[in-house]
Amino acid sequence: MTQRAEDPLLRNARREALVVLGVWLAAFVYTVGYCYAFGYGRDPDTLSFVLGFPDWVFWGVVTPWSACTAISIWFALAFMSDDDLGPEPDGDEAGGLATSEAARG
Repeated sequence: MTQRAEDPLLRNARREALVVLGVWLAAFVYTVGYCYAFGYGRDPDTLSFVLGFPDWVFWGVVTPWSACTAISIWFALAFMSDDDLGPEPDGDEAGGLATSEAARG
């Protein structure tokens, strides 16, 4: 039995999904871990502020969200591949859209 070659579109989509999952997981672990370690059970007298945020919020939430925004921009512009989806179907092959519009009026 011969094994069918994997579709490059599927391979690229899987690769991109794994990168997104990895970035999300890293951001989640860092944010929850940092905020738990430095935010909960803390003496209010030791609280300091960075750019108007409590220090644990700035380093635990604002910084990773900013990093994720930068990573998302890089990911969209440089990492994702623009794959050819094949020829565009004619009006009759587009799921009946052309025929249903013609039936209405």
